[in-house]
Amino acid sequence: MHLKPYESVDGVPFTAMREDIVRARGRPRSEQRNGVGLTALDYGGVVYRFQDGGRLEEITARARALHLGTVAVPFASLAAFVRAGDDAAFERAGFLVSPRYGIAFVPGESCWVTALARHCLPQWEAMGA
Repeated sequence: MHLKPYESVDGVPFTAMREDIVRARGRPRSEQRNGVGLTALDYGGVVYRFQDGGRLEEITARARALHLGTVAVPFASLAAFVRAGDDAAFERAGFLVSPRYGIAFVPGESCWVTALARHCLPQWEAMGA
């Protein structure tokens, strides 16, 4: 996963709308509404989540490594990297959330990393620990 925190994931900007993703990638494997009211377009190795108005909220992708500019962090080292580099990091519902890097992930699970739009962070902060 190539991440520019709060800007883009693998070249897809957080300014993209639902129709932009469908136009670029085609029909998703599945489309579901989740428990927090977002519509998820699942393309297998990547899932895009949108508000009802089409605004992109989150991009979750398989990430054997997280690329931040010239730094590549293997998923197995990501939790240690976040804890060392982000004093504001916190845990919610089993996820480690990094405000500095704009990501959320479950350290003990396999390679899925969720990149967040900046406006999503308050919802993660407000979630019960």
